[in-house]
Amino acid sequence: MPRIVDIRSADDPRDVVHQAVQTLAEGKLIGLPTETGYVAAAHSLQPSATARILNVQRRLGSQRLVLALKNPQEALDYVPRMEGLGRKLIRRFWPGPVTLQFDVPAPADAREAGLGGALPQEVWRAVAADDQLALRVPAHELAFNVLRLLPAPLVVSGELRSAGPSLATAQALVSLAGEELELVIDAGSARFDQATSHVRVWSDKWEVIHEGVASSRTLNRLAGNMYLFVCTGNTCRSPMAEGIFRKLLSERLHCAEDELVDRGFIAASAGVAAGPGSPASPEAVDILRERGVDLSAHESQPVTPQLLSQADQIFTMTRSHREHLVREFPEIAGRVKLLARDGADVIDPIGAGLDEYQRCADQIERYLREIVMELPANGN
Repeated sequence: MPRIVDIRSADDPRDVVHQAVQTLAEGKLIGLPTETGYVAAAHSLQPSATARILNVQRRLGSQRLVLALKNPQEALDYVPRMEGLGRKLIRRFWPGPVTLQFDVPAPADAREAGLGGALPQEVWRAVAADDQLALRVPAHELAFNVLRLLPAPLVVSGELRSAGPSLATAQALVSLAGEELELVIDAGSARFDQATSHVRVWSDKWEVIHEGVASSRTLNRLAGNMYLFVCTGNTCRSPMAEGIFRKLLSERLHCAEDELVDRGFIAASAGVAAGPGSPASPEAVDILRERGVDLSAHESQPVTPQLLSQADQIFTMTRSHREHLVREFPEIAGRVKLLARDGADVIDPIGAGLDEYQRCADQIERYLREIVMELPANGN
């Protein structure tokens, strides 16, 4: 039976992490907590552990093994031909309780599979034997701390199971797979009592194989197209752009604004110099109320790397806003555009009175009508 270490009572949790890493480096299996339950884990560079992890997979009734990564971008090392949809999903879903399954080359062609070709042949055959590779980025601090000390991903027992008890506790994992495990780290019950949601991604399509913690509706919302509008303080121009965009788009799709997310559209706004929680300017609220748009509940937010990474299209009010974003975050350059296609700046009405706010709103609406008219009239 494995040695069980309760990290909650450890004098120094870092020592427990180092024990786990050392055990993995020796080619042995460990039990690790994730946010959705306990998994058996092996070092992907240790082929001697492959037979044992496959045996655990059979005992648990898991349909496939999974590569656990420490961050979303690492997925591109193992699926180098990942298309735009897949890249968006890894930004939106991870870290979190979602396993994504991608098409990969057959084992004989593993050298075309990025770093997958650098894994021992036995390991690659185990994780991608049917030309499908399942990946996840656990949202659990302990799993992350173990992964960050390893030079390669973990091979973990998948949670896509046909039947069997929940693995929400360390004891549940031990009862089913204890003979194969050297060490189990107990961090208490899992945050969720359901497995990860399992999603297959190919080309520009995706489907839910197993609905776990994240429902199909939640996944569909997260996979929607996100439009981010950016100004300086996020109290005037960008909130107006967000509100007008929602109104125009709901009119084009013939739906209520609160149905836009289910139709595959997410709208947000932020400011390059915004503080959190400020309301929209009173003038912006008044001007948009006349147009049937309610900004009374708006709260400002600053531009953040996470927000930018999730946005599919980013529209700035001025050239200087765009230059600032591209300078600070060059990786998003291809997704940042001026709201005005003619290269004009949206005027800043702050302190200039209602007439200037009216001119600003007219300008924003004119540009947004051009954008909305190019979107599919049926959504998604």
